[in-house]
Formats: sequence, C-alpha cells, structure tokens
Amino acid sequence: MDKWLWAARFFKTRALAARACALGRVQCNRQAVKPAREVRVGNLLQIRTEGGDFEVEVLLLSDVRGPASVAQTLYRETESSRELRIQMAKERKARVDFNPAPPSRPSKRDRRKIIQFRSSGGT
Repeated sequence: MDKWLWAARFFKTRALAARACALGRVQCNRQAVKPAREVRVGNLLQIRTEGGDFEVEVLLLSDVRGPASVAQTLYRETESSRELRIQMAKERKARVDFNPAPPSRPSKRDRRKIIQFRSSGGT
C-alpha cells in the first residue's frame, strides 16, 4: 500500500505514506489498512492528505515512482471526491480573503508584545 501511494504521488516519501496508513488516514473499501497491504486493481481508496481528501479507484499497479503524468494513470478520482475538493479549495480561498496577511513583518516591539501575550495565556 505505501509503495503504491508513493508511486501515485499522494505522498512525497514512502515513510510518510506508511505513517498515514498507520494513523488510519488511508482506507481501502471503507476499512483501515496497514502499509504492507497489497493493492489490487479495482480497490476503492479513501486518502486524507494535507492537499485534501481523495476517493480514488485503483486502475494500475506500480512499485516505481515516475513522472506525475504517469502517476495520474494509476488511479481515477471519483466525481464526488473531485467536487468536494474543489468546494473546500473555494472555502479556503474565501477565508484567506476574509483575513488578509499583515502588510509587513512584526517589528521587534510587536514581537515582544506577541510573546508577552502568548506567555500570559492570552488574557
């Protein structure tokens, strides 16, 4: 499982893929999986990553990590998953617009105030 997730480019390293499996962030046919589980063509995987939640059907198997164009041929994302990810991206973008970043870095005086505020417990 971890090799396929790495080869399909859901995770940057096999170690991250194995950790996600161990933490229950990867499911195969609605069941939690271990990193050593065999992946079969036709399996339905639910994968939670920092990039979003994916629900994919396995089309091809691979143990080697190739270019992204090849990795995308290993699976097919379901329509509901794609729509949900697009919706979540729109919501994240709207939140960024609502709470803009400060115009510049905090000054030394501002940083001291921030540190003092955090150490006092926010009261």
